[in-house]
Amino acid sequence: MSDLMSKTIKEQTHTEMQFVSAVIYLRNNASTLKTFLTFIDQTMCRFFSKYEIICVNDASVDETLEIIKNFKCQSDETTLTVLNMSYFQGLELSMTAGVDLAIGDFVYEFDTVSLDYDECVIQEIYQHALTGFDIVNAAADSKPKLTSYLFYSVFNKFANLQYTLGSESFRILSRRAINRIRGLSESSPYRKALYANCGLKMDTHKYQPTTPNSAPASTGTVKARTQLATDALILFTDIGYKFASTMTVIMMLITVLVALYAVVVYIFQNPVEGWTPTILFLSFAFFGLFAILAVVIKYLSIIVNLLYKKQKYVYESIQKYSR
Repeated sequence: MSDLMSKTIKEQTHTEMQFVSAVIYLRNNASTLKTFLTFIDQTMCRFFSKYEIICVNDASVDETLEIIKNFKCQSDETTLTVLNMSYFQGLELSMTAGVDLAIGDFVYEFDTVSLDYDECVIQEIYQHALTGFDIVNAAADSKPKLTSYLFYSVFNKFANLQYTLGSESFRILSRRAINRIRGLSESSPYRKALYANCGLKMDTHKYQPTTPNSAPASTGTVKARTQLATDALILFTDIGYKFASTMTVIMMLITVLVALYAVVVYIFQNPVEGWTPTILFLSFAFFGLFAILAVVIKYLSIIVNLLYKKQKYVYESIQKYSR
């Protein structure tokens, strides 16, 4: 977006009348939380006449909760809600709970409290959503981390989604998008995959980062995100099925070769009595076992496909024309 447009956005005050919600995921973020809350509150107060802030506290064990309690919003009409999870449940479930609690016409999802963008980016993706997009991601126009690059490269290659995924700082969802996601799945281990395949328009807004985003991951989330990445690759891509089916075919071919070898030994050599029937029996048994595994893997693939990948149907909009 041009500097002139950004300047115009900065000069706007309370021009947007739609109610918006800001859902923030927190897990032991005491060191940066106050700065982030102040930034979000000031930005929302400047650009929106009515808004709410929902902090999802995922069982933090530091001073995160105390900082939230002591924080005072600028506007008396603003609601600051704290959703305390009963125990550590990870980013996906916690953010789903926060979005379910939100009542805004548009909902911002802040998965982290790292700041490498200025306030104009928050308004820019809102304006971008008003042009016809139900989901708009804000992503830094910079080189992603190696682990993120590898994950999304593999995921996008095997997922076959409507849109490709990448590393984002935050996003905005319309109420229609939220309702659509709820209709597609009551619980999903990876929200972004549903967003990219829900049938609604999605776009990514690139911004120039103001500072290097080098903030470490919250305590206890590294293991959870690793598990999330593994689950997402298994549930939303074909990589697990292709690997398992390929290994099954290879083992079946090896079994056939062993059986042929036993026949050759029986014809041209003088094996120990009973050796050939034993090898043939084992070969036949293992061939049948791997054949059964192939069928089981196919059934599991179909079940996962129905539950997480392919919904009954998706549509973007309904238009009626009359004379």
